[in-house]
Amino acid sequence: MDWGMKNRMARIINPRTGRAVMVAFDHGYFLGPTQRLEVPRDTITPLLPYADTIMLTRGVLRSSVDPESCANVVLRVSGGSSIVGPDLSDEGLTTSLRDAIRLNVAGVGISVFVGSEHERQTLLNLAELVNQGEEYGIPVLGITAVGKELEKRDSRYLALCCRICAELGTHIVKTYYCEEFEKVTTSCPVPIVIAGGPKLETEMDVLEMTYNAIQQGAVGVDMGRNIWQNDHPVAVIRAIRSIVHENNKPKQAHDLFLSIKNEESKKVASV
Repeated sequence: MDWGMKNRMARIINPRTGRAVMVAFDHGYFLGPTQRLEVPRDTITPLLPYADTIMLTRGVLRSSVDPESCANVVLRVSGGSSIVGPDLSDEGLTTSLRDAIRLNVAGVGISVFVGSEHERQTLLNLAELVNQGEEYGIPVLGITAVGKELEKRDSRYLALCCRICAELGTHIVKTYYCEEFEKVTTSCPVPIVIAGGPKLETEMDVLEMTYNAIQQGAVGVDMGRNIWQNDHPVAVIRAIRSIVHENNKPKQAHDLFLSIKNEESKKVASV
């Protein structure tokens, strides 16, 4: 691995802990103005100090993140379909590596849809992106997407997806947490971060999922809605960080969440 690739990987996975807290803000590329992401800048800015890396599209990066923020970015570079279209898996590459370099990204991210009608297309997109990434020293995050078929999220299917991504040369894989998750992580020779998926019912659910994923081999999280759709997003991400980087258990992290939440409420009440 060349110096540039190593340097960018260190901007994604903290070399001190070997772990990563990524926050995904790329939902609009197929969902449009998602709840609490209607004005991206307002959602992104308060979370920047607590995210190792943010994931978003070039349009939102240019319009909604200050260059002076020094944010580490994994750029979403696949798309072409929407939630109202016939098939979410019908994706192509939407952003050139030259533009990604222009934006000084730490990495690029692309979805693959294993088992879908467009499996071959999305896997070849990934392979081509890896070819370009290796040429320019840019890590590729392979995202094991399931579209609208959330029932696919079991260990056998996700292990297949993650291993294929690794075989094609991706440097990191983003996938879902599931029962018997260790079967997914042990059979994937590159680091795995977990997606949050649809918003969970409670903060403890989020923290327990994070803790269990780390214990079973994930290097971190790449969450979106379970952070910024919460009424207290800063408190949630700080609690997640305490698990990922400080080895806190869910109860400790939840206590931290409640403490920060109460501090925020007092500040609001005093205004």
